Order: sequence, then structure tokens, then C-alpha cells
Amino acid sequence: MTTSPSIACIGIIGKHDNPLHISLFPPHASAQGAYLEFSFLLNASLDIFELRTRDRNRVDQDLGKLQAVDERLSIWGWETGTGTKFAAVVDMWGKDGRPSTGLGVKGEDVKPVSRYFCNDASTIAGLVFKALQTAYIRLLQNPFYTPDDHTPMAAQSGNGKGGEITSKKFIDEVRRIGNTWRPGLEKV
Repeated sequence: MTTSPSIACIGIIGKHDNPLHISLFPPHASAQGAYLEFSFLLNASLDIFELRTRDRNRVDQDLGKLQAVDERLSIWGWETGTGTKFAAVVDMWGKDGRPSTGLGVKGEDVKPVSRYFCNDASTIAGLVFKALQTAYIRLLQNPFYTPDDHTPMAAQSGNGKGGEITSKKFIDEVRRIGNTWRPGLEKV
């Protein structure tokens, strides 16, 4: 049986570089200390986010592969127009934790690609960040969710909730996206 790369972690990071949500996926979800390890990886990627977003000529919100952590893990990034960052850590060894026998992950497998700008069906594969953006927009449309309550300043002043997103619907959608994604998938 061949293994295929999978998502190990999805991180949603606020415009003030505060973690809003972190989801871990097998085999990392049950590993001791994995949450802390991936929190550090996501935090380390913030510098690369900042460097890539300084380019004022950038048209696309996709930042591509931010870094290859090692031969197993790589971090991919995307930023919304409001400064919220989405990061996906891809595990080349897949869900079973063994080295992948496939060709790896291409940028098209992770970043959003529009059918209107591309005729090659193989490049319409990875809609991870577009699916995450859709889930995040649905969260923002909830009248009971106020994004300003989730900033470090609001939490420090006692006016906000601080910390992470607690919407069960949003968390379930992020888990669904992370569990179903694989390279070459046409719809997440």
C-alpha cells in the first residue's frame, strides 16, 4: 500500500499574530507534545508570512510553501485581505507515519486555483485554503461571533474572550478539510 501526503496541522492565526485555532491530524493528533511542537512551527512561520506579505506587487493571497521543516514536514501559507493567516503543515509521510512513495506535493495541491484561469484539470486540485476561507467567512457571518473579541488587546483589557475560536461548527469544518485533503483532490 502506498502512502500519500496528508495534512498534519491547520492553523488559523489572527491579524495580531495570535493563534485563533490549531487542529492536529493523525498520526500527530495523539502524539504527546505534538500540540506544543506545531504551535512552535506555526509561530516560526509568522516571520516568513511577514517577509512574503511585504511585497506590495503581490496579487495573489497565496504565499506558497513557506518552509520545509525537514524531509517530512512543510508549511504552506495563505493570508486573507484582513490579515488573518491560514497555515497548513503537510506531512509527506501521510496518516500512517511512513515515508511517502509518491511524488510529493505541488503548489497546486494546496493553494486555491480557479477553474476560470486554468484549463489543466490536474492543477484544480488543492482547494484547502479556499475551503478554509469559506469556513472562516461563514464564521464571520455569525452575528454572535465578533472577531475583535479574539485579539490580545481585548483579552488583556478584559473586554474580549481572547484565545481561540470555540465555534463547534467551524472546528468541525476545519477537521473535515484536514481529514479529507490529499494531493490531487479536486474538491475539499
